[in-house]
Amino acid sequence: MLAALAIGLVLTYRASGVINFAHCAVGAYIAFAFFTLRQDGDLVLPILGLPARIHLIGRPTVFTALLISIVLAAIVGLIIYTFVFRPLRTAPPLARIVASLGLLLYTQEMIRLRFGGGGSAIFSIGDLLPQGAVHILDVAVPMNRFVLAGVAVIASLLLGGIYRWTKFGLATRAAAENERSAVLAGLSPDRLAAVNWMIATVLSGIAVILIASVTKQLDVVSTSLLVVPALAAALLGGMSSFTIATIAGLSIGMLQAALLHFSTVSSAIPNWLPRAGIPETLPFVLILIAITLRGKALPSRGALEEKFSPSAPIALHPFRWTLIGAAVGITAMVTLDGAWRLALIVSMISAVIALSSVVLTGWVGQISLAQLAIAGVSAFMVARLSADANIPFPWSPLLAVAAAIGMGVLSGFPAVRVRGTTLAVATLGAATAIQAIAFNSEALTGGIAGTSTPQPHLFGVNLGIAALGDEYPRAAFGILVVVALALSTLAVSNLRRSPTGLRWLAVRSNERAAAASGIDVTNTKLLAFAVASALAGIGGALTAYELTALSPDVFIVFLALATLALTYLGGIARIAGAFIAGALASGGILTQLLGGNGSVGSKYQTAMSGVLLIVVAIAQPNGIAGGISALKTSLKSRSKASSNTRSNAHNEVAS
Repeated sequence: MLAALAIGLVLTYRASGVINFAHCAVGAYIAFAFFTLRQDGDLVLPILGLPARIHLIGRPTVFTALLISIVLAAIVGLIIYTFVFRPLRTAPPLARIVASLGLLLYTQEMIRLRFGGGGSAIFSIGDLLPQGAVHILDVAVPMNRFVLAGVAVIASLLLGGIYRWTKFGLATRAAAENERSAVLAGLSPDRLAAVNWMIATVLSGIAVILIASVTKQLDVVSTSLLVVPALAAALLGGMSSFTIATIAGLSIGMLQAALLHFSTVSSAIPNWLPRAGIPETLPFVLILIAITLRGKALPSRGALEEKFSPSAPIALHPFRWTLIGAAVGITAMVTLDGAWRLALIVSMISAVIALSSVVLTGWVGQISLAQLAIAGVSAFMVARLSADANIPFPWSPLLAVAAAIGMGVLSGFPAVRVRGTTLAVATLGAATAIQAIAFNSEALTGGIAGTSTPQPHLFGVNLGIAALGDEYPRAAFGILVVVALALSTLAVSNLRRSPTGLRWLAVRSNERAAAASGIDVTNTKLLAFAVASALAGIGGALTAYELTALSPDVFIVFLALATLALTYLGGIARIAGAFIAGALASGGILTQLLGGNGSVGSKYQTAMSGVLLIVVAIAQPNGIAGGISALKTSLKSRSKASSNTRSNAHNEVAS
């Protein structure tokens, strides 16, 4: 059903210019609601503050449950467009991406909260599709696979006909091509977009329901990840063609099945290459092909460039504030109890990784979703170099950071030809490929069991986190993290003040103008990827020492999405934004303030972060740090105006 999911993505993009990363997660919610309704007769609501469940009927039939689920999907699509993406019609692409990431985080967390089971369930409901097999060249192919393909083809033909020959379809196409002319012609782009979002959400829900009815299980994480191959199919269709997207979706599905079979039976695949990860890299390859064929090194003359609105002010007195911050951090490490030390350590490591997004996305305008994956490469490299090659600290983390830089520059090559939302999709594909190949490789990660990281020592001093009783986490490790964050912050703030920082901002503002002024746009972008990857590598190395026992689950793709989203929430173009993102990270300062992991407050932390992301994307593109700065400026202006008023009044009295 990748084809049906790809069609939905094309619909939302044509209607409102949004690449909806939450598309499959919303479909997962509709599927969970359908199966729960079919089993218990309860309608599960996804909105915080409303009742979790409403009992409708004893136990509806399959048809009744499906009909109610379709109506529910249409209402959800209408709500999503009205309250999330309609206010962002004229917003920069980054704001729309962050809003979709906030919606993704919120939807995933609401599924876990409302349905339990960690967002995973196995259903015992009877088959929705016909059973049996069709024999083709002595190969038995389940009949339900042909039904799934037929549903996708019929949906494509129907939508193609609607958008080619009906008044609604022609109006949608007109509004997509020129919204202002459509308004002058008496059309309502908002109404058209809302209907398209409703149709897309219904398609997503039906697709996931049918997939789950075949597999008999549903998992929110794996289902949400279907957005990557679906985006690959939609991109191959130019985000506009239902027919090409359908053909591409069916082809990707068949190729993945063939690759999975080949990887299972072939003896030519080396042992270090994870067999299960080979089919998952296919979407990334197809994405690269699509953007290579369609992308250009520079925007064409007269083309609409995707603008980034967040301001990027120069940090004042960086050396002074870095010293003050480091002194406060070291003092906290030697005075606070273990729970607070650990929360601070988690927040500071997260802040280092968030700095990479500040540099790359905030200052250069390159929307990368692969930073946490690059941090993961560094983390596992530290573990392997320390444990297997016996390379001591600090050489093992330095080599790991070098590997992260290489991986980051490699993943940044698509930025030479694409930008904005398309680059976000490409780096998401890169992150998925890294997770599928590198993180599933037992040679690098140790597989499901993970791998252990030896404690760092320097001049005979144990800098590791491990300690007994109240001494955990060891204060020496906390001080090491403070020093790493301080040096990273100082380096980044100085880069922003340097000619390199000015070139980054010039490229972010207008690539053609930057090239005309003599700036090498390609090298400027790749340098930014290298610097950002170094920061992510430092964060990954610290993570390896902090966790001691690394697991691939620490660096899954959706945590990478959360990293960028939280950085945007803090302030994507401000160094202070990275610190706020670190404080908001799961297990960090905010979690400790809410009572620690497992408390009622931390239970809803991720869902509320998703809501806050959407609100900030709509109302405050400069993030929390930008809002605080704007408030301070406003208070100073009011104070100055009040002082001038009093001075004028005094002068009048005196005269």
